[in-house]
Amino acid sequence: MIYNTIIQTIGNTPLVKLNKINKGIKGTILVKIEYFNPGNSVKDRMALKMVEDAEKAGILKPGGTIIEGTSGNTGMGLALTAISRGYKCVFTTTDKQSKEKIDVLRALGAEVIICPTNVHPKDPRSYYSTAARLNKETPNSFYPNQYDNLSNSVAHYETTGPEIWRDTEGKVTHYVAGVGTGGTMCGVSKFLKEKNKNIKAIGIDTYGSVFKKYKETGVFDENEIYPYGTEGIGEDILPQNVDFKLIDQFIKVTDKDAAIMTRRLAREEGMFVGWSSGSAVFGGLEYARENFKSDSDVMVIILPDHGTRYLGKIYNDSWMRDHGYIESREFATAKDIIAAKSKDGALITVNKNEKVIDAISKLSKTGISQAPVMDKDQIVGSLTDNKILRMLIDDPAIKSKTVGDVMDAPFTFVGLDNTVDVLASLITRDNSALLVRDEKNHVHIITQADLLMAINK
Repeated sequence: MIYNTIIQTIGNTPLVKLNKINKGIKGTILVKIEYFNPGNSVKDRMALKMVEDAEKAGILKPGGTIIEGTSGNTGMGLALTAISRGYKCVFTTTDKQSKEKIDVLRALGAEVIICPTNVHPKDPRSYYSTAARLNKETPNSFYPNQYDNLSNSVAHYETTGPEIWRDTEGKVTHYVAGVGTGGTMCGVSKFLKEKNKNIKAIGIDTYGSVFKKYKETGVFDENEIYPYGTEGIGEDILPQNVDFKLIDQFIKVTDKDAAIMTRRLAREEGMFVGWSSGSAVFGGLEYARENFKSDSDVMVIILPDHGTRYLGKIYNDSWMRDHGYIESREFATAKDIIAAKSKDGALITVNKNEKVIDAISKLSKTGISQAPVMDKDQIVGSLTDNKILRMLIDDPAIKSKTVGDVMDAPFTFVGLDNTVDVLASLITRDNSALLVRDEKNHVHIITQADLLMAINK
C-alpha cells in the first residue's frame, strides 16, 4: 500500500503475546506495541486528532504555530503532523526528560524550551505555565493542552480501543496502561467497557504522583507529590482526560522496578521499549499474579514508546548503576527469603468473620505481629497487633467485634525477583508486610524482620 503522508501510517499497531516474563501466571498477557507508529509512540494518535479537531474548529489556521508542553512523545507526534500540514512547533519540556527525546524534537525542526521539574504546576517556570504563556504571546498559535483537551481521549476511543477489541476478537478481560494525561487509559477503557462492562481497567501510577490516592480517597494530597524519574506517567495535577470512573484500580510502580522490567522486556521478549512500558508490564503482571484464576483471562497492556528515547538512561549501565537500579552489591530476592523461611510452615491467616479476641489469641500463640485476613479463599485485608493494641486502649469493646470490622487493606503483593532494597522501600507505616506467591502459587509473607535477617546474612 502507498501512503500520501507519514501520518497516514498511524494506528493498527500489533498485539504480541508475552512468553517468558509472565511465567507462572494464568491467562494470556498481550502487549500492544505502540512504537510501530511513525513517531514511535502511542502519542501519535492523539496528536493527529487534536490538530484535526483544531483545524475543523478554526482554531489552527494555515501557517500557525503549535505550542505544547510535552514529555517528548506528544511533541514527536505533533511535529510529524505539523510537517505534513505546514505548521511550526514550539515545545516546553522538563529537565528530567531524556536527551534523546529532546534531540529528536529538534531534529524535526521544533524549538524546545527546557523547564525545571521540581516546581509547582502553577509556577510561571513550570512547563505547563510556560507553554500557556507562549501561546498568549504568539500570534496565530494553538496550544493543544493534551492534559485537558478531550480530543486526546477521543483519539483512543476511536482507534486504540476498537483495535484491541477487534484483535482479541472481543476476548479481552483486563486492560492495563500507564496514566499520565489519561487519554490512552480512559479513551480505550470507555470503548471497551461499552462493549463489555465487566472488563477491568487497571491504571499504572508511579510514586510521587497523586492519582492512586485520589482514586481511592477523593483527596488531592500534595504530600504525595515529589520528584520521580519515570517519564510519561503520573502527574501532580488532575488532567480532565483522567476520568476516574473509567479506571477500576491504580497500581503504583517504583522507578527501579520499571527500569529493570523495561530491560527484561528487551532481553527476554525482544521488545525494545521505553521506561513507562516497564511500569505498565510490572504493574500488570503484579495484578495478574494475584487475580488471574483462569486461562480464559486475557490482559492487554499498552507499551507506549520505543527504547531509543532512553539510550542514555535505562539502557546505559553506568546511568543505571549511578541511580541504584543496578547494584554492585548483590541483594537477596523475595525468592531467596521465602526459601529460607520454608521451614516455618504454612502462612498463618485470620478469618474475616472471627472475633477480634480470637484473632489476638492466634497472633499471640504463634508469635507473629501481622497476618493476612481471609474471606473463604480470598485475601481481603490485613491485621496488625500494634493497630489492635491502639484500638483496644481507646475502646475495649473492640475485642467482641469481627476482624472484618477493624482490618486494614491487604498487604502488597510483590514479585519473586524483587530484591531486598526494593522490598524495603515498599514496607511503610500503612503496609507493614509484603506477600509473594511462589512457583506453586503458595502465598508467603515477608516482614521487616525477614528483610533485616536477609541483609545481615
